[in-house]
Amino acid sequence: MKNTTGKNAPTASVTRDGMTWLPARAVHSAPVTAFGLIGGYLTARETGVRPLGGIVLAAAGVYAGRTWAATAGAGTTAALTALYLGGFGASHPLAKKIGAWPAVLSVTGVAAGAAWALVDRRNDA
Repeated sequence: MKNTTGKNAPTASVTRDGMTWLPARAVHSAPVTAFGLIGGYLTARETGVRPLGGIVLAAAGVYAGRTWAATAGAGTTAALTALYLGGFGASHPLAKKIGAWPAVLSVTGVAAGAAWALVDRRNDA
């Protein structure tokens, strides 16, 4: 298999419980972060079930977090997790000032941008 994820990223996938997973360093965490925040909001909004949106948010956060931990260590993982969850929390009062979608997109841009800058850029080097 050709390594297309950067020289530092392993390319062998792992199969567990019948599911195939990419190695943590092969996953680009910025899109996963964006999916968690936007997908969580959209899921809660469209279904009317806020906990379901929280499940999407949490699952994406855990998946991105494994890349953060494998690439950048515990300190960066803690900072990005705080930014991810803080962005989710901040989007609520921000939505009252600028609207729901602009708030969600704003915090998503910050969190995903930080994930790219602190982690993904390293894996693509």
